[in-house]
Amino acid sequence: MHRFLTLPILVPMLLGLVLLVAQPKDRRVRSIYVTASALVTSVLSFLCILITYAKGSAALACILVRFSESFSISLRIDGASMVYGAIVSFLWPLVTVYALDYMSHEGHESRFFSFWLMAYGVVLGIAYSEDFLSLYFFYELLTLATLPLVMHAMDEKARYAGRKYIIYSLSGAAFAFIGIVFLLNYGVGHLNFTYGGVLDPARVAGSESTLLVAFVAAFFGFGVKAALFPFHGWLPDASVAPTPVSALLHAVAVVKAGAFAVLRLIYFGFGADFLRGTWAQTVVMTATIITIVYGSARSLRTPHLKRRLAFSTVSNLSYILFALTLMSPAGLVGGMTHMVYHAFTKITRFCCAGAILHQGREYVYELEDFGRVMPVVFGTFTVSSFALIGVPPLGGFAGKWMIAEGAVASVNPLAYAGLGALILSTLLTTLYLITIVARAYFPIGELDRAALDQVRDPGWAMKVPLLALTASGVLLALCSDLVIGFLQLVGQGVL
Repeated sequence: MHRFLTLPILVPMLLGLVLLVAQPKDRRVRSIYVTASALVTSVLSFLCILITYAKGSAALACILVRFSESFSISLRIDGASMVYGAIVSFLWPLVTVYALDYMSHEGHESRFFSFWLMAYGVVLGIAYSEDFLSLYFFYELLTLATLPLVMHAMDEKARYAGRKYIIYSLSGAAFAFIGIVFLLNYGVGHLNFTYGGVLDPARVAGSESTLLVAFVAAFFGFGVKAALFPFHGWLPDASVAPTPVSALLHAVAVVKAGAFAVLRLIYFGFGADFLRGTWAQTVVMTATIITIVYGSARSLRTPHLKRRLAFSTVSNLSYILFALTLMSPAGLVGGMTHMVYHAFTKITRFCCAGAILHQGREYVYELEDFGRVMPVVFGTFTVSSFALIGVPPLGGFAGKWMIAEGAVASVNPLAYAGLGALILSTLLTTLYLITIVARAYFPIGELDRAALDQVRDPGWAMKVPLLALTASGVLLALCSDLVIGFLQLVGQGVL
């Protein structure tokens, strides 16, 4: 029974390898295979979550690979794992259905979907890791699994984006590894995630400054994947990847993996009590505040649609990081709340952007009157935009409210600067998203009616995932009390 937890990780990786070797020519066969693989993986993942919730975190704990008595790749689900794993498991199949239609115009579909499935298993490996060594293993593997997706087109821009992505990612992971080594040397003898941290007070005494330096190095190392300024440059360039890849990179896979790793580092590694009130907290919190404002400002100034959404991700990921750097249970709850709701809103907007790109339009100023000719796409884009802005009762409001509550309750004066950054960023977010919506519904320029008559909403294969993503995001927002109640149990270390 314990080995059951390996299935959501190994099954999609093996099925992806089979697809890479088989390379089926029949597109219908491939579509059924990929869809079934994603659905089976999600079912297995949710079963693992439900069993763990019912029987406790020890129910499915297992060792995947043992290197020695002290080191192994091991798996266990806790409250934080449930949240991240559920996000990934719910959203991945929906975007897979969307991608099947989208990629029919891109070519090399078998290669694409093989790495797509393998990346699914790797992300679930990050979610369900039991300790820092296992997390680091899957974290590095994620870079290798997603690199072919980023470079799928293999043109000059894609190769440049791929080189930048792997250099940033591997360099960041090297710094993150520094923190893990120090946790092992100054810890209680293991790297298992422990709420409150794994540092041994007897070993830490006299080495506090050294450990704080190690923490800052690890924070910025993991922060590379979370697009923390000034190490965010890979993310806008990676938008050259096919839009389904961008949607997953920005919503559930790479950037969320970075934020999730930071969550583990602070609350389950070094410990919030050890870090709170130190110069290290000031450094990392300042970085997140700068990134929040910088990302929103760059997004407002960027006319290219996908790059605008990319800079929006830069800003919103630091909402999560800022909440985590509050080093309090309320901060943890606020960060995880925004992690949940941002995933739904961001993935919807990127899928909408992909449908727009299929019409040959890439820039915001080219979208005049598109609300009329693409009603489903812009209807879902508008709802998700209002959600990210924070219009109640949509999900973005709950996320920002919980972060603000954590900031107000914090004893750190810098938290108020972060609260000001959230307010400013919300204003900028309103401007850079409403600008798009206003152009689509209230055109101000002279319209090329002949060109607009050629524009159509995508087929149902793309519209159904868009509608499902929007509806599920709204439904989840209406259940925000239940979501926040569960997350508060995680924030208190109960789950």
